[in-house]
Amino acid sequence: MSGFALSEYRRLVVKVGSSLLIGQDGHVHRGWLEGLAENIATLQASGHEVLIVSSGAIAIGSNILNINKQRARLEDLQAAAAAGQVQLVHAYQEALGLHGITAAQILLTPEDTENRRRFLNARGTLAKLLERNVVPIINENDTVATEEIRYGDNDRLAARVAQLVMADALILLSDVDGLYTSDPGDVAAVHIAEVRKITDDILKMAGETRSDIGSGGMATKVQAARIATHAGCSTVVANGTIERPLEMLASGGICTVFRAEGTPAAARKQWLAGVLEVRGELVLDDGAVVALRGGKSLLPVGVLQVSGNFRRGDVVSLVDGGGKELGRGLAEYSDDEAARLAGCQSEHIEERLGYRGRAVMVHRDDLVLFNND
Repeated sequence: MSGFALSEYRRLVVKVGSSLLIGQDGHVHRGWLEGLAENIATLQASGHEVLIVSSGAIAIGSNILNINKQRARLEDLQAAAAAGQVQLVHAYQEALGLHGITAAQILLTPEDTENRRRFLNARGTLAKLLERNVVPIINENDTVATEEIRYGDNDRLAARVAQLVMADALILLSDVDGLYTSDPGDVAAVHIAEVRKITDDILKMAGETRSDIGSGGMATKVQAARIATHAGCSTVVANGTIERPLEMLASGGICTVFRAEGTPAAARKQWLAGVLEVRGELVLDDGAVVALRGGKSLLPVGVLQVSGNFRRGDVVSLVDGGGKELGRGLAEYSDDEAARLAGCQSEHIEERLGYRGRAVMVHRDDLVLFNND
């Protein structure tokens, strides 16, 4: 039995490797995928939110276009990704559709998670999909990615997605049961059920482990776990070769759990509190101060004054009427837009801007208060 209780984690990012999903013939393992979809349906019915990060587009597309991946040039692989992605998402759509679940395609590049403005856009889209019980099928946008600007592997992409959506758990489905002290083929290898801190020794163990026929091995999974756990997201490496792998996890199947450092919300707020480059200032009325301390988002109606030079996604200081800094947050509007919206009721935003904007000036997930007295 593992120490991972799946029922305790509400928002889940599940990474599926190409070796699990795609056969050597370049076709999707339909039976395996239908079992995964059945597991997702069960989780959704229990109140969980599930996002899938899936490899496999290049493998499928290489078969369709008769491309030899070992000798292919970058543009060949990009063409394979374009052709294969259509088939990949369609396979998920069909499998999930058997349970009345809608799938949506999301293709990301590093800028979408590293650039704050694009980060907010990507997170907003994913949040709306989850609100509607849609399962996002996420992959790297390999048709435009190059060696210089890419995540490198979908383990790392999955960790960035977990960070983006403030997931409670990241599940990396592999072809082994988790982390071992040495290569799992070794008779002396010992399975490690739990990792509370990723040390140099843990990284060394991962480097010695041979797993996966895709682009990532155990080392990339541990590196992904380091990203996710630092963002407050527990990470699990488990065997995905069996049918209905998430059901196995839920029943206490063997895996390796990398424990999170705090919670996703705490990690986000710690990062915001430490940001040195504050680009602007929002002066708030008393009602807004009370609302923020009650855990609410900052609405335009509560803003008295705007100063500074900032764009959407930049960090701004939140100040009360007496000039005391209450906290910091990521601005949902530029300084010019924020100034036009100061004191505006949310239903009149479109009149002020000429387009339908966002209802909040700073979202509660993107702000930290320094003093809650």
